[in-house]
Amino acid sequence: MGESSENGPGTPPRPSPPPHWAVGRVTAVGFLSWALDAFDFFLVVLCLTNIARTLHSSDVEIAATITLTLAFRPVGAAIFGYLADRYGRRRPMMLNLVFYSLMEVLSGLAPNYLCFLVLRGLFGIGMGGLWGPDAALTMESAPLRLRGILSGVLQEGYIVGSLLAALAYYLVVPAWGWRCLFYLGGLPALLAVFVRWGVPESPVWQSGQRLNLVQAAGTLAHHWKRVLSMILLMTMMNFSSHGTQDMYPTFLVKFWHVNAMVKSALTAIASCGGIVGGILIGCLSDRYGRRRALASSLILAFLVTPLWAFAPGLGLLALGGFLMQFLVQGAWGVIPAHLTELSPDSVRGILPGFAYQCGVCLASAAAVVESLLARYMPYSVAMASAAGVILVLAAIVARLGPENHQRLFIPARLDT
Repeated sequence: MGESSENGPGTPPRPSPPPHWAVGRVTAVGFLSWALDAFDFFLVVLCLTNIARTLHSSDVEIAATITLTLAFRPVGAAIFGYLADRYGRRRPMMLNLVFYSLMEVLSGLAPNYLCFLVLRGLFGIGMGGLWGPDAALTMESAPLRLRGILSGVLQEGYIVGSLLAALAYYLVVPAWGWRCLFYLGGLPALLAVFVRWGVPESPVWQSGQRLNLVQAAGTLAHHWKRVLSMILLMTMMNFSSHGTQDMYPTFLVKFWHVNAMVKSALTAIASCGGIVGGILIGCLSDRYGRRRALASSLILAFLVTPLWAFAPGLGLLALGGFLMQFLVQGAWGVIPAHLTELSPDSVRGILPGFAYQCGVCLASAAAVVESLLARYMPYSVAMASAAGVILVLAAIVARLGPENHQRLFIPARLDT
């Protein structure tokens, strides 16, 4: 039932790589689909109070819909990931784009809180189901020498999506309200048309064997140690990102007492650092290895923590935010390449995304932990303490974990 996750004697030859134009299109679609997915997710975060007022509910109740979205993401990763291994990378991506776009538009039409809650859970299935097929298609299509940099490009779509959501909020909500913003969240469905007609299927998947549901479950069970190690890595990676991002705007307001414009500017500067870092460190991981790039970035982020939390002035605070996200998101830029290389060939659609989304779910309490610490100590100390511990532990997990650096992706096959 199981298969080796390594290339070795007797394995089928790797199919011819797709042409350069195809790689460009696949990468563009991967980046845009993940960016638009993040855009739709962050709309609730930005419009939380507006939604609560309209639906006659509390901020806490609307925040619970965000938690529900996170909780359902592993479900989506399992469903759409399996479909990607069984039926190809493109068709589940198209289905997913239409599904989560529909859930976003319907969220904007929700007449009451209960309806909104259910729709956000369904949206979580769509959001969680995109990354796995997306990463598999992009990484299987990428030339080996460009896998790291394209990994960074793909992953930083998430940061771009959050920035686009913030921009759209300021442009749309004051004039037309939050519901109109959710109608814009239906635009990703149009990307499905381009995937259908302009993006080729993964040549690696086309040449491989297809596992049914029982066989896929058996392969995952056979590689249970690898599965657990990937979930642990993604839990720590999500702790590192949530631990340095989620409470940062609150820290700026409560500790630095900045106004909304300065807060937005500092957050945008930090996000730009993340975009640059993700692409650059993803690229460096091709030369120096995935684990080394991950661990080095996280340890350097730990060393930057004092500047990030205790800067004496706004200029150095901006520099600290830029460097922190350059390094944390730089580590994240390695993740699509690293997880797809770690996965057995026949479950490359389901396993990376499932591990990723399980990590999201398990690390969702990061902001709560920092908030509790902030009750008993200054915000700067709470942020630095939580982030410092998380970054060191994440670096250790990354460095001690497995690695299949730049392995060749071959068509899936079943052991006999």
